[in-house]
Amino acid sequence: MAKAPKRTPDSARRANRTIGYRTLLLLAVFGVGTFVLLFMQLYEWQITRYDELRQIAVRQQTMRTTVSASRGSIFDRNGRTLAVSSTAENIMLSPLSIENNGHDRRMIASNLAALLDVDEEALMKKMERTFSQYEFVKKRVEREDADRVRAFVSENGLDGDIFMEPTTKRYYPFGSLAANVIGFTNEDGGAYGLEAVYNDKMTGESGLVISAKDVNGTPMLYQYEQYFDAKDGCSLQTTLDTTVQYYLEKGLSELESRYGTGKGATGIVLDVNTSAILGMASLPNYDLNDPGKLYNGFLTQGMSEEQVTEKLTDLRYRQWRNKAINDTYEPGSTFKILTLSMGLEEGVIDLDSTFNCTGKVEIEKEIINCSNRSGHGHQSLKVAAGNSCNPAFINIGLKVGNKKFVEYMNAFGLTRKTGIDTTGEASGFMNDEINYSKLALACYAFGQNFNVTPVALIAAQAACINGGYLREPYLVERITDADGNVVYRHDNAPVRQVISEETSATVRDILEYVVAQGTGKNGQVAGYRIGGKTGTADKVGGNVIVSFVCFAPADDPKVIMLLTLDEPSRYTGTYVSGGNMVAPVASSVMADLLPYLGVEPTYSASELVGADAPVPNLVGETAQAAQEKLRELGFGCRVIGDGAQVTDQTPAGGAIVPNNAEILLYCGAEKSDAPCIVPNVIGDSASVANQKLTNAGLIMSVSGATNRSSASVRAVSQSEEPGKEVEAGTVVRVQLSDSSVTD
Repeated sequence: MAKAPKRTPDSARRANRTIGYRTLLLLAVFGVGTFVLLFMQLYEWQITRYDELRQIAVRQQTMRTTVSASRGSIFDRNGRTLAVSSTAENIMLSPLSIENNGHDRRMIASNLAALLDVDEEALMKKMERTFSQYEFVKKRVEREDADRVRAFVSENGLDGDIFMEPTTKRYYPFGSLAANVIGFTNEDGGAYGLEAVYNDKMTGESGLVISAKDVNGTPMLYQYEQYFDAKDGCSLQTTLDTTVQYYLEKGLSELESRYGTGKGATGIVLDVNTSAILGMASLPNYDLNDPGKLYNGFLTQGMSEEQVTEKLTDLRYRQWRNKAINDTYEPGSTFKILTLSMGLEEGVIDLDSTFNCTGKVEIEKEIINCSNRSGHGHQSLKVAAGNSCNPAFINIGLKVGNKKFVEYMNAFGLTRKTGIDTTGEASGFMNDEINYSKLALACYAFGQNFNVTPVALIAAQAACINGGYLREPYLVERITDADGNVVYRHDNAPVRQVISEETSATVRDILEYVVAQGTGKNGQVAGYRIGGKTGTADKVGGNVIVSFVCFAPADDPKVIMLLTLDEPSRYTGTYVSGGNMVAPVASSVMADLLPYLGVEPTYSASELVGADAPVPNLVGETAQAAQEKLRELGFGCRVIGDGAQVTDQTPAGGAIVPNNAEILLYCGAEKSDAPCIVPNVIGDSASVANQKLTNAGLIMSVSGATNRSSASVRAVSQSEEPGKEVEAGTVVRVQLSDSSVTD
């Protein structure tokens, strides 16, 4: 009989069940815990860090190429392009792709170095960064160079290893013209001048191209691609006139080369009635297309190569500096225009006022001399201004008084920035002594012991002659967007009226006398009524700044110009003064500017002799008829040959020459083709210079001082270099200057 199975005790069964429950519980706890952890991680990835991880994924799967916006252009007031951006390309390589594809680094580096004129070893070092996908080879490469690189990539199967991105490059068509005003760009945008001030307006908004790429960073053709268009920047229409700027810079270069020591010169041409800057220049200059290159030899004069290298940064800053707005100086006698305006407006002087000059004046136990140490004697207001008499203007300043004088300085805007729309404008400076000191007032009255910027001074001088209205000088007339819409237009409403219309008219009349009969006579321009004032201001150390301000027409001013030369040479043989050095150059510049600006000449009877006129075409006429026609027009005549008819002439018909020039008529005789040699007439009187040029087969045209018969009037420059070979009948313009002028 079989035995019954042995039964497990209840306690054992309960124990087994407990173990089973615990196992299930632990499994459940671990399962839930694991789920919670996974849930939390997933929550972290998919919720908390969703945007961050999504962006990482997008970056890993897509290639982003920035499309640079085209920077806005800069134009002169007539629409001539001063600065423009053109298409270029940045060349880049991918060390990661080159490594993954096993391409020859040396081959790539040597070829790119040759194609782009870059350093081969520098490229090798960049390709060692095998974790990098983007390394610049060269930025802003011309289209022709980029095409050669593109051909190299295609021929060698380097797609993805080397690639290009579109960008723009800045060009300045006029090179150095108005460089200190326009400024230039660098990697960050506008660096100096208008390029910096209006950088935000001209930069625009960059576009973007997003495309798919593989694990090696190679673009995947026909995959995802999206374009975001660039928005081009706005363009500036400036008040500058390239022709005015050219004449101004030409005059400053002449001034510096003739009398300068390398310390620099400045010039401003201003529209009298709007304060628009037609021209602004500062020497030394530089080429905007290569701003890092030292452009002017004066900067490095007397320096070794090592010294130039050591001071290169400082020298660059010096050539980029716009002294017309960045620097201040003591204006000297050109400031007397303002003292004169104050006295007339306050009624402490008038045209009947007289002054007695003994050559000096004592103020608070200090002696202040006049330029004429023996004194000008008894003189009227107009004559005192013509003599630039220091004691007379000290007298005027003392009559105005300290309080009123300071008020006028503030009203004319000389104690603060003008607000001109460019970088680095300095502020004028006055000592506190002007508020109470009689001596300080005396010095201020003739333009010493305080500082102003050239741009602030010319704006104040313009107010003295335009009816009394002070306006803010400016450089940008309007801004237009990429579609041609005007988004900004300058408002040239006056800041304030400082003096009355009547006072301004009197000032104009007196300043016209200064140029006609006084220290400014070397600033005369035949056919034009010129007003102006000379200046010679002392500097610490015994040096001076010479200057001349002039405007035209004197009775109804359209344009005003201020020229300054810092520390002129004392070894040129010319008396150091604004009247002798700067005024003749200003005359030459104005002689070019005024006809260009449409100001019609009005010659006096004496000025008509020698005024420019066209030569009639006389070829084919009888010798007698030709001679009679020339005499009627005022020309001289010389017949060469004994034929009955004119077979040739010098100058040719239509040439513009002085109306008293001698015209050569060839009657049967053959005209010589031999060139004429230009003689040196600098230092000669007008008559001697004319004789030399006539004997050389040339024609003399004169400008500058009109009293040509005076023994003190001499030629100071000529338009054609001595020794140069020119065609017979060439007109040589000779600048005359009266050396008796002192100021």
